[in-house]
Amino acid sequence: MNPLNLLLLFIPVSLALEVFHGPPLFVFISAGLAIIPLAGWMGNATEALAHRLGATWGGLLNATFGNAAELIIAIFAIRAGLIRVVEASITGSIIGNLLLVVGASFLAGGIKYKTQRFNRDLAGMHCALMMMSVVALMVPALFVYTSHGKLGAVQGAVIDPRVESLSLGVAGVLIVVYALSLVFSLITHESLLGGPTKEEAKGAAMAPSRALGLLLVATALLAWQSEMLVGSVEAVTASLGLTEMFVGVVIVAVIGNAAEHSAAIMFALRNQMDVALNIAVGSSTQIALFVAPLLVFVSLAMGHPMSLVFHPFELVSVAFAATIAVVINLDGRSNWFEGALLLGTYAIIAMAFFFIPG
Repeated sequence: MNPLNLLLLFIPVSLALEVFHGPPLFVFISAGLAIIPLAGWMGNATEALAHRLGATWGGLLNATFGNAAELIIAIFAIRAGLIRVVEASITGSIIGNLLLVVGASFLAGGIKYKTQRFNRDLAGMHCALMMMSVVALMVPALFVYTSHGKLGAVQGAVIDPRVESLSLGVAGVLIVVYALSLVFSLITHESLLGGPTKEEAKGAAMAPSRALGLLLVATALLAWQSEMLVGSVEAVTASLGLTEMFVGVVIVAVIGNAAEHSAAIMFALRNQMDVALNIAVGSSTQIALFVAPLLVFVSLAMGHPMSLVFHPFELVSVAFAATIAVVINLDGRSNWFEGALLLGTYAIIAMAFFFIPG
């Protein structure tokens, strides 16, 4: 039994708190804890369906549901007009996966094994995609700075129509690049990057009907919990004196990725570093190239248009995280000290976001 499933007990707890109008902080905590195992359910069901559908359609399914927890939370936040929380959760997920998850995987695996090896070609592809993503996320901010002299004028919700057009254009290009990366990794260069391992293939043991049912139930429950989580954000930030940026970058991002975090660490402990890195770094590239651009279009359809203009410190943090991840990953080897370096970097960045004024 997965220990994370014990957190399902917080589903009735969050329901009781919501019905009886409990303190928003307790609603936020219980909903956040309930989301963690539900995200794990969605990941397991998606993996099982992906193996049944084959590499190409399975890859597309993973692209759609791989970060479904973050996507659902973000959609409810957009509907509530919490654009800054959405943008912060995007950058927080990227930074968290590159530094916190990879660092914890390297540290856990490195304590058990002196040196671990992984596919350099696979790591190189993900690193190239991340650096391209950094450039794509920086261009709108640089455009705003050179046009307006400051970012605050159009940061978050779109004001300048040129920024909206640029964000839509960049989002479209990123989605195309992500689609091409699927073709590259699943079709034209599948043998170079490596196919699924025996550990991954275990997900196929679940019957398709059961996997589909589990996916539908988990999605419905996760959407319900996400609505409660987002509904309590403003009250929680006000009562605790936290900024929406810190809540999005650290708290919401960790909640949405917790199931992936534990999975990556478990694979590292089994010396399956290719799988661990594919979960962690692959999730970062998926968020940057697929989830973030998709949310730009979704926000426009929902009447709360979101730009790709992020806070300067968010952009610098993403650039630092991508750079150190590239430096450490390109040699195809890892050890516990490299994991400690990544975790230390994440701690420094998280502390800085805590002290940034709202």
